[in-house]
Amino acid sequence: MTQLTLARPDDLDRLCRLVTDAHAERGIEQTDEARRAGLAPLLDGSPHGAVYLIGPGRAPIGYIIVTFGWSVALGGMTGTVDEITIRTGVRGRGIGTEVLTNLPKALAGAGLMALHVETAAGDTRAQRFFSRLRFQPHDGAIRMTRPL
Repeated sequence: MTQLTLARPDDLDRLCRLVTDAHAERGIEQTDEARRAGLAPLLDGSPHGAVYLIGPGRAPIGYIIVTFGWSVALGGMTGTVDEITIRTGVRGRGIGTEVLTNLPKALAGAGLMALHVETAAGDTRAQRFFSRLRFQPHDGAIRMTRPL
């Protein structure tokens, strides 16, 4: 079974390296300061989200970031997979599937009513992956964002 460890403040440097690599792979440009500012509160126990290291805590092979929200229509607290990444060298071994099978069970036990995930509109590979894990489009909704 793949180990999941709730990331803590002393994991910030190793997590930043993982996130930097993942963002570079996805073409996301972000300063180190902005990355640290986005991650640090989650590691300090913010009620807005959590970061889990995937694999051994000292040498993680990935991470998953879950942020929390509220939905009246879904009856309470929800989570959104903000990011999930497995190092390229160990992808395709079922680790992501295992994480997204076991973590939702734990989150449901903590009171979450639903877990959301976003994919790019044309990323059919990711959509098939998440569909196999019982994620489904929510009433045909398209998520739209307004940066502030």
